[in-house]
Amino acid sequence: MDAVRVALLREVLAGTEWPAATRRFAGALRSSVVPHGGGLLLVGTAAYEPWHLAAHLVDESTWSGLPELAPTLVRHRVEPGGPAHLAVGLGRIEAAGRGETLLLVAPERPGAGLLERVHDARRAGATVLSLNDGDPEVCGLAHETLAVTGADDVDLDTVQHLVSAAAGENSAPAPRGRRGFRDRLSRLADQLTAPPPARW
Repeated sequence: MDAVRVALLREVLAGTEWPAATRRFAGALRSSVVPHGGGLLLVGTAAYEPWHLAAHLVDESTWSGLPELAPTLVRHRVEPGGPAHLAVGLGRIEAAGRGETLLLVAPERPGAGLLERVHDARRAGATVLSLNDGDPEVCGLAHETLAVTGADDVDLDTVQHLVSAAAGENSAPAPRGRRGFRDRLSRLADQLTAPPPARW
C-alpha cells in the first residue's frame, strides 16, 4: 500500500483509536529492533502466514533507510530445497534470545506448540510483540500487543498496513544540542552547494 493510500486510510479512520494505536505499536516495534541492529522474527499461526506484512516491512526498511525493520519470516512448514529466505522454521524461535524481537501475528488462537515456543523466547530475553484477535493468553505473552477483534471497525490486514507504514515513517527530529563533527560538516556542505539566492 503506497503512502497516498495509507494517508487516505488514516483520514477515513480519523476520530477512531486506530491511527494512534497503530503508531504506538509501530513505535514499540521500531524502538525494539533499531537499537539492537535488527533481529526481527515474524511468525503467524499454522493457518496464517503473514507474507503481506513481511513484504511491507521489507519495503519500509528500504524506503526509510532502516534495514533493522526487515524481518525474518518464520514458517510452520518449510519446503525442502526452497530459497534461504523461505527456509526458516519454528526452530528459529527456540533459538531467539536477548536483543531479538518476535512479532506474532495471530488472527486466531495459535496452537499450544507455538505459544510454548513464544513463551520460551520471552523467558530467554526476546521482546515479544503481537497483533492478534484479543486472545487473553496471546496478549499475556506479549510485551506489547494490538488486538483486532470481530467487533472492531477494521480488520487485521488494514491494521498491518497501518503498522508497517508507521514503522517506516521518519522519527521526530533529534533534540537540538551540541552537534557532532559530521553534522556540522554536512551542514557546511549543504550551505556551500546551495544555489545563490535569487536577485531581482
